[in-house]
Amino acid sequence: MQILIIEDENPAAARLKRLIEPHFPGAQIHGNLDTVKSSMDWLRTNPAPDLIFCDIQLADGISFEIFKEIPVSSPVIFTTAFDQYAIQAFKVNSVDYLLKPLDPEAVEQAINKFKSTRSQTELDLSQIQALLAPPPKAYKSRFLVKFGEKIQSIPVEDVAFFFSESKVTYLQTHGGKRFILDSTMEQTEGMVDPKLFFRLNRKFLATITSISDIITYSNSRLKVILTNCQNQDILISRDKVADFKDWLDQ
Repeated sequence: MQILIIEDENPAAARLKRLIEPHFPGAQIHGNLDTVKSSMDWLRTNPAPDLIFCDIQLADGISFEIFKEIPVSSPVIFTTAFDQYAIQAFKVNSVDYLLKPLDPEAVEQAINKFKSTRSQTELDLSQIQALLAPPPKAYKSRFLVKFGEKIQSIPVEDVAFFFSESKVTYLQTHGGKRFILDSTMEQTEGMVDPKLFFRLNRKFLATITSISDIITYSNSRLKVILTNCQNQDILISRDKVADFKDWLDQ
């Protein structure tokens, strides 16, 4: 039985070794390897181990880099400090995950799982990374506005731009209607998809479809003309010009 430990914290590696030794009498335990580079070098020059215990965060990077470069068919049990919900999600896969600090009972359960299957597992790296990634942010699809005694829901597709005036934030539709919002411009900016809206300056947050003209201006700035907008002096600062052009070119 050949076991490899990939772990950049010596105390954690020593504890892991103590926890797994009773379950594999006579096993040869290699490591610990503490970097992506040393792990790849070892895997390239040694037969595939029967089992790998692998930390996600290593001294020189993320351990997933190892499996991107080297096909690994050995079963892998990851050790990680990611939250418990992610850990539970991973357990639907054939590879197991342990939350740090390591719990002896959890280690035993993972080992028992390995022993019961004893099958080689090809890592689905894209699925693991998708689970580790933060969930995509949910942006607003509509804004609830009030005018007089009435309440109306404005779909985000109908919004031309937002603007601030006298510390009040307004929503303006493509048809030119204006509504007062309860949120600040900073809060509103965080509610909308940055692929659809760009913060032109401190006072304006606009969609590309609301822009009727873009004019070069003094000091490497840009002047933007918005449809149905009374303010015709909307300037984009020199510092924001590159980001604005990138946004236009998506």
